[in-house]
Amino acid sequence: MKLAAVRVTTDYHGSMSLKIRSATESDVPTILRFIRELAAFEREPDAVIATEAMIRDALFGKQPAAHAIIASIDDAPVGYALYFFNFSTWLGRPGLYLEELYVTPDSRGSGIGKSLLTQLARIASERGCGRMEWMVLDWNEPAIEFYRALGAVPLSEWTVFRLTGPTLERVAGLAETAGKPRR
Repeated sequence: MKLAAVRVTTDYHGSMSLKIRSATESDVPTILRFIRELAAFEREPDAVIATEAMIRDALFGKQPAAHAIIASIDDAPVGYALYFFNFSTWLGRPGLYLEELYVTPDSRGSGIGKSLLTQLARIASERGCGRMEWMVLDWNEPAIEFYRALGAVPLSEWTVFRLTGPTLERVAGLAETAGKPRR
């Protein structure tokens, strides 16, 4: 999804001009750097196994799985958001799922995160989405307060489940044999 560049002017330690635009293939190294920085912040610095090739294929391959927007000040990237579309059967409409929102430590508190979320809300609205969702670590109080201040509501009645790695492979193997008689 191609996004026209949006220019936001805000004051933060003087005046800055913030530009938010769709990511391009040339942004892949920056996106991977941001992913690694976020993983370090989330206390999982060794958990990132993604490579530039994987990110490039996921965002710009034949069947993109996700999209990204980049926030820059004077052409220097200072944050990004990575998102994809899901679907709500109850609403009968797509939804926008925010996988990651990251702003560099030096740029936090300047409105960049809010500008990225505002742009995502515009994208969701333009696509006819019925909702926008994301997860936040329960110990990340500054993010939780930020999201609540925007009017976002935590969904405490839901539990996230995940299959990954060998468990995913094991379940996939069981799925392939489903319906076959056992010996």
